[in-house]
Amino acid sequence: MYQEGTEPDPRFSLANERTFLAWIRTGLAFIAGGIALNAFSVSIDPTMKKWLSIVALGLGALIALWAWLSWARVERAMRTRQPLPHSPALILLSGAVLGVAVVAAIAFL
Repeated sequence: MYQEGTEPDPRFSLANERTFLAWIRTGLAFIAGGIALNAFSVSIDPTMKKWLSIVALGLGALIALWAWLSWARVERAMRTRQPLPHSPALILLSGAVLGVAVVAAIAFL
């Protein structure tokens, strides 16, 4: 990727890197939540607890992968002076958070 195009303004590359790190923090939060849910004793069905943990861990892993893919797409677009690519990740992440929250709320009833 670094061989493509020309070097963009460092401010833009650093902003892209900060966005990548924000996505990584979000993925780590999901992973930590999945581990915490599994590690602590909570009064929900053990099978539900296990699946909520697995979903949170899986989302954390997918977010980390998406972070790298998104960083690479934006970096490539900046280097080749193309429009920045649209990312459906925000709506997908919002839906995933909503889904996990609803299932967790129902499980805690």
